[in-house]
Amino acid sequence: MIHHLRAAGVSVVLDARGTRVPRILHWGADLGPLDPTALAAFAEARVPAIAPSSIDVPFSLSVFPDIADGWTGRPPVAVQVPRAQGRPARPALLGATAVGAQRIDTSVGWGAARIDTRWELTSSGILHIATTVTNDGSEDLALADVGVVLPVPDRAREVLDFSGRWSGERTPQRHQPAQGVWLRETRHGRGGHDDPFLMVAGTPGFGFSRGEVWAVHLAFSGDKRLWFERSDLGAAVIGAGERLSGLRLSAGEVYTAPDVFALWSGEGLDAVAARSHDWVRETRGAMRPRPVTVNTWEAVYFDHDLTRLTELASAAADVGAERFVLDDGWFTGRTDDTRALGDWTVDAQSWPDGLSPLVDHVRGLGMEFGLWLEPEMVSLDSELARAHPDWLLSDPATPTWRFQHVLDLTKPDVRTHLFDAIDALLREYPISFVKWDHNRDLLVDDSGAQVRAVYSLLDDLRRSHPHVEFESCASGGARIDLQMVRHADRFWTSDTNDPLVRQRIQQWTGLLLPPEYLGAHVGDARAHTTGRVSPLSFRLATALFLHAGIESDLTRVSDADRAAIARWAHYYRAHRDFLHSGRTVHADLPGDSALLHGVVAPDRRRALYCYAALDSADAAVPAPLTLPGLDPDAVYRIEAVDFGVPAHAIEDAPPPWIATGIDLPGAVLAAGALAVPLLSPGNALLLDVRALDVAATA
Repeated sequence: MIHHLRAAGVSVVLDARGTRVPRILHWGADLGPLDPTALAAFAEARVPAIAPSSIDVPFSLSVFPDIADGWTGRPPVAVQVPRAQGRPARPALLGATAVGAQRIDTSVGWGAARIDTRWELTSSGILHIATTVTNDGSEDLALADVGVVLPVPDRAREVLDFSGRWSGERTPQRHQPAQGVWLRETRHGRGGHDDPFLMVAGTPGFGFSRGEVWAVHLAFSGDKRLWFERSDLGAAVIGAGERLSGLRLSAGEVYTAPDVFALWSGEGLDAVAARSHDWVRETRGAMRPRPVTVNTWEAVYFDHDLTRLTELASAAADVGAERFVLDDGWFTGRTDDTRALGDWTVDAQSWPDGLSPLVDHVRGLGMEFGLWLEPEMVSLDSELARAHPDWLLSDPATPTWRFQHVLDLTKPDVRTHLFDAIDALLREYPISFVKWDHNRDLLVDDSGAQVRAVYSLLDDLRRSHPHVEFESCASGGARIDLQMVRHADRFWTSDTNDPLVRQRIQQWTGLLLPPEYLGAHVGDARAHTTGRVSPLSFRLATALFLHAGIESDLTRVSDADRAAIARWAHYYRAHRDFLHSGRTVHADLPGDSALLHGVVAPDRRRALYCYAALDSADAAVPAPLTLPGLDPDAVYRIEAVDFGVPAHAIEDAPPPWIATGIDLPGAVLAAGALAVPLLSPGNALLLDVRALDVAATA
């Protein structure tokens, strides 16, 4: 049978006729309603010619293409199966069942292996693919790869994926591969700072609001493979799967592959982000308003003094913070980052009365209390490592990373110990938030079981403490994916609070996760990671759109700056419901000297935009701004937002509208009509946009 799934402007056509492995005939724009006769004609129309010196039947790309079918490209699935009567076992369709209008379940036999796959087109238009492999035989089965490939049309010639480094996550790289495989493979045991994150193929020149794009994401926090391939057979594919290393299944054992998310858009990358954001919000449900969060790391580092911290908490409450998080340095013997990880008891020297004096002070000010932990790691200089050297994931002689090793969470004793230690803290103190850090790569060849054990531990803790929110931090943003979003309530986007770097990181991270899941903090004027000095106005504008917080030492900033931060926090609290429910949009500006991004409310009557100057422009007067996403038939009031610390501009006079605001139709704003001040690099302009009760045609 030929199955046709349709949702949110997307069609997927799966040909599961006969005993051949199913083929995806189409994944892309909605084809409209097609009856069985039309679907059969569509399938027939796609049968290709037979090329000279090739297989003597038309080549057909299956969902698990096999070399025996003539596929000489990279195989997404590699199963070591015994030979039957001198010939290799061939994959064959065992069955395909429609489950409702938007899901097909298929089962493929491949020797002793049974591959069961769920193909679901979500309400947001994402093709969600879940795969399991079962050993139905009596002998061990070896799996080298279990992934998915999807066809993309020949016009998808340009590829975007991501690399990066610490404090420089999700750095984009674009190219137009020739024939062959463009493969991104990670070996960190977590996503890593260079996580490819998304593999995107699109029509050349695609941007945020233009072009047709096909993207895949592997929902997994461990090692992965993402690839794009153009073949001399004429086929082009995009694929994803876990990087396996000698996985063997015993008789009856099941391997559950990480889910693959496939996202198509005919309107550029913003529409891809909208699909992903809709899926996350639907899957996780409504979030309560994201509290203004103060984190102590860059304010005090390891200097944990009760008097200083209570002063910081009081200053945080004064500017309107709603959550206060005590970062690294509170537990026994932790005076720097070379020791004590794993000893999760409160340090009696720094905290002779425990954490209660600080917790009581914070809660008395009306704020929630949060605590930093790094449960997956251990210092060799710790009581835990001395008592249980066998609990380490790798040999103690292997190189440390930030002076620490990894605990083997696949060991039941380790899991029990960590659960009990964290559970005890959460029961002793009224903690409502845990910043869960992960500061090193695993550096082992096979990390999948460790990753799945982390998920399980987090789930156990969340069930036992449903009032506690968990933030996923991995030396910044080295573990961000659509599987971890099922287990965490917030993600630390990057360890850098330098707004010049953060603007880019946040732009690309937002392709996958909605802004309310991404932490962004106002740091000190001199950035901890780069040493660059940035004006407060730029730091405030950069942190405003996500789950906003403060990392700066508020006890040491001027009264004027504290007043500006308080105005900013008030504005955030007043508008976060809209900021965290709308659609993120970006303008495709020429060059790399500036960004324009924003959030538009679902009804398009509100919007907030940020125009950020990142470098010197290539013209004395930049072109007028385009504001995307608005209702062309509505009239909007546009006003600059000022928290009392205006951006710096080098100009004899600003555009007149800056002082008074201006009213313009959405169609005019979309065409590019708004002159901008001549901002110095490292400055930003915020635009508050509200629809008036006047028709654009009036």
